[in-house]
Amino acid sequence: MAIDEKDLKILEVLKEHAKLSTYKIAKKTLIPVATVHNRIKKLEKEGIISQYTIKTDPKKLGKIVTAYVLIRYHISSWGKTTNREQFKKKLLCLPNIEEIKYITGRFDILLKGHFKDLEDVNNLLLNELRKIPDVGQTETFFVIETVK
Repeated sequence: MAIDEKDLKILEVLKEHAKLSTYKIAKKTLIPVATVHNRIKKLEKEGIISQYTIKTDPKKLGKIVTAYVLIRYHISSWGKTTNREQFKKKLLCLPNIEEIKYITGRFDILLKGHFKDLEDVNNLLLNELRKIPDVGQTETFFVIETVK
């Protein structure tokens, strides 16, 4: 499916305001309502739009620390103790983690999380991650400022 300028305009509006009605999207994009409706249905059918969600402000939820944790597989247990799916399920159960990315480079996985305080981060690093046998070396980065 080819994406054109109208599709891109609709997607940009939806990324910012997924709750907007078709009518309001049409007003913002200057595209007729019926066209907006049909294109959204087409984008959903093609899997370009896969879900509508909300974006919360972690700070307003009491989570003021944002951290990224790099994880290297423990090479001696690779493929012996758990397979990739089991490992992924264990990572998905970690508290306060929002994103899990498999990456290239010196590390294998990047976790992103929002935490109440440093004690929460410490709990993740020293208690939760150590329960997972395939976790080898980790390295943690703290966000000091986010630019929007």
